[in-house]
Amino acid sequence: MSNGTQSLSRKIDTAADLQSVVRTMKALAASNIGQYERSVKGLGDYYAAVQLGLGACFRENARMGVADAPQIGAKPPMIGAVVFGSDQGLVGQFDDVVADYAIKSLAALPAKALIWAVGERVRARLANGGLKLAGTFAVPNTVAAITHLVGQIQIESEAHRAQGEYAELWLFHNRPTSGSQYEPVGQRLLPLDAWWQAGIVKIGWPTSNLPEVIGDTLVTLRALVREYLFISLFRACAESLASENASRLAMMQRADKNITDLQEQLHARFHQMRQSGIDEELFDVVSGFEALGGSRQ
Repeated sequence: MSNGTQSLSRKIDTAADLQSVVRTMKALAASNIGQYERSVKGLGDYYAAVQLGLGACFRENARMGVADAPQIGAKPPMIGAVVFGSDQGLVGQFDDVVADYAIKSLAALPAKALIWAVGERVRARLANGGLKLAGTFAVPNTVAAITHLVGQIQIESEAHRAQGEYAELWLFHNRPTSGSQYEPVGQRLLPLDAWWQAGIVKIGWPTSNLPEVIGDTLVTLRALVREYLFISLFRACAESLASENASRLAMMQRADKNITDLQEQLHARFHQMRQSGIDEELFDVVSGFEALGGSRQ
């Protein structure tokens, strides 16, 4: 085997090894998408139940609901924001899309922003955009780890809000749409003011038998508000992770196709070079035979 065919053979082996890695990453991404999408779907009914409970509390005692909700002044000192991104590569424009959307959305609000980034890659993108960063959280790699992250975000953000550093809290993340596609979205999580309460009250009770709040309405309301905030953060993180893995899956699919195309080209060149080598060897044999025959004559 010539040096050229040996080199091509090594390239073919390397491409096969790389394709094996890419297909493993495809399988992992597809598996991760499934678990995060199932968690988001599972939250749907619970989220709807919490909203119905909040509406029941507000309808029974609107005055208590308004008094318990955080209020916002005409000119808030700052606006808090949590931006969900990624810690790993091979996700295409995932972090750029959500960071650009957050920067543009926050620029339209009446105060400067205080940012918590979920993911090192999106943190760097936000820092380059000139935003003030209050902290960075690691991206969870399982559904179970999301709960711990949500707890960290609640403790950290509430500590700053209690000191009067911000009055509004926004969430920004990518949300899956169809296939491997996603879109950036934003949600104002706080304050839970009269405008937010009015939207909750508009959600009608599913039956004709209206509910009654048993016990202290204020205690029940506060418990439901805590659940509402937790679910909102959990769902935003799960949707972001589903979008991240969908983006990674799309990247791996393109990489798999490119490797397959490269393998076809390498195999074609290898067979062409191998055939050329065989032809040269046959030519040498024929030439030698003719030369030997000519000398005997």
